[in-house]
Amino acid sequence: MARLTVDLPERFAFSTELALYAEHINYAQHLDNARLLGLVSEARVRWLASLDYEEGDVDGVGLIMADQSVRYASEARAGEVMVVSMGVGEIGRAGFEVVWVMHERTSGREVSRGRHNMVCFDYAEGRVRPVPERARGRLVDTD
Repeated sequence: MARLTVDLPERFAFSTELALYAEHINYAQHLDNARLLGLVSEARVRWLASLDYEEGDVDGVGLIMADQSVRYASEARAGEVMVVSMGVGEIGRAGFEVVWVMHERTSGREVSRGRHNMVCFDYAEGRVRPVPERARGRLVDTD
């Protein structure tokens, strides 16, 4: 069976820490796959906020998730702290790829990695918009 491949950049634009609580854990006593996506969404919101953006306003356009892919590497348990690092992969005319990786803080053990394809969207008009020029530079800046 072929496994999903997610290539990571050499450097990430942003990292944040997220603690795992009992509510994140499933019946098998490890991080639930649906809760993992919620944690990654929280990291994405924090990253955008660090740029003075929000998902509803990135230089005048909103964002909508077109698709997502996740590859799991190891179990994570309640009480552990995850470090989620994010950056931009490909940027197209109307969207961009968010690439991320999640590690356990103390050991550095990789828990998962993935990507989200975000599309710029005008919610008032209900249509796709181009990626704003200013955002193109800000989203990929790793300094």
